[in-house]
Amino acid sequence: MKLSFLGGAHEVGRSAILLEDKRSLLFDYGVKIDDVIEYPISTPKADAFILSHAHLDHSGSSPSLYNEMSLPTIGTSPTLGLSELLLNDTIKISRKEHTKINFHKRQLEKFSKRFMQVGYKKPVHLGEFDIELYDAGHIAGSAITLVERVKAKNNKRIVYTGDFKMSPQFLHEGAKPVRSDVLIIESTYATREHPDRNKLVHDFIEGVREVTDNGGIALVPAFAVGRSQELLALLYEHGLIERTYIDGMAREATEIVLSNRGFIRNADALAKAANECNWVKDIADRREALQGGSIVVTTAGMLNGGPVMHYITRLNKESKVFLTGYQVEGTKGRRLMDTGKIYVDEVDKEFHLQVGFYDFSAHSGMSDLYKFVRESAPNTVVCVHGSPENTEAFADGLKGEGFEAYAPKVGDTIDLGE
Repeated sequence: MKLSFLGGAHEVGRSAILLEDKRSLLFDYGVKIDDVIEYPISTPKADAFILSHAHLDHSGSSPSLYNEMSLPTIGTSPTLGLSELLLNDTIKISRKEHTKINFHKRQLEKFSKRFMQVGYKKPVHLGEFDIELYDAGHIAGSAITLVERVKAKNNKRIVYTGDFKMSPQFLHEGAKPVRSDVLIIESTYATREHPDRNKLVHDFIEGVREVTDNGGIALVPAFAVGRSQELLALLYEHGLIERTYIDGMAREATEIVLSNRGFIRNADALAKAANECNWVKDIADRREALQGGSIVVTTAGMLNGGPVMHYITRLNKESKVFLTGYQVEGTKGRRLMDTGKIYVDEVDKEFHLQVGFYDFSAHSGMSDLYKFVRESAPNTVVCVHGSPENTEAFADGLKGEGFEAYAPKVGDTIDLGE
């Protein structure tokens, strides 16, 4: 039995890990979106594909598997719906911008047709493997995967976390550790903690309220899948939904989440929020949203693409930009946060705006990552989905606690023995 790392090792993006035994299982098959799109380094032959969740760094290359194979994909129903939404948008953008991607509509249709929708804690049997999904607490339908190899002499439990969050969010219960022999765990925030969630929500809501009470616009760039639904429900809970305008793909994503209510908590609050907010459908709605005293939740979360640039160039002086997710180096959001400047139509423009960062991360922080490992009690830990510094530091810290730990690079292979 061995693991091969085709992406997502010593990096965030293009997650792709192959587990090989008598049968082969592929965990995730995503893309890394930087100045250029990077794909996994190879397309492996696999007997089944397990998709942890819909975000493109995990799902974005999935349809390309169906160029030559017809393997089943195992995941939850929200993961299917949200992946289809994001992958169709990928095709749409590629046509609009005349860029090349590694799949077409036909492969996406095959991906959807071969998708096995599985609930949490509902085992799937594949040869010598029993596969079971558990709630990862990251976004709707996100899953921690347990693969149990059932042999008379040597059973083995392999757990792949994907992206997970142990502490609760408004729409999600926290993930629970799953016992393992081999644990493949994300390392995104392996060297730092997130702020107290209750204080974060309080500071965000009070900041939004202050801006809108003064006639400004609270511009909230947010990821369409996951973050937008969380913020929408929170704004409803704090009596701000009637001032809120939602623009971009978040509407379709919210409809998919609400059609899978069993995969979230506080579903009624999200449904009421979706019913009472102002959905932006055209340019007239955007003009209305810019009248002042309003909250605009819009894609994209890092200011790269989506309607957000339409708004940011038209804000009044009382307005504020509320960045609600990590801003990757090189993105417009990171540049605005660091310098107050953004390139608009290739012109370097300085914005005299208030900018605040609110860490609504849906990933586990450092202490919860270590807690998961300790309670999972593996013999071997593999640290992936993080910067080289974070994966190495996490592996070193775990070695100091007596675990056999690795921080592989893309292209590496780890032999797991019999």
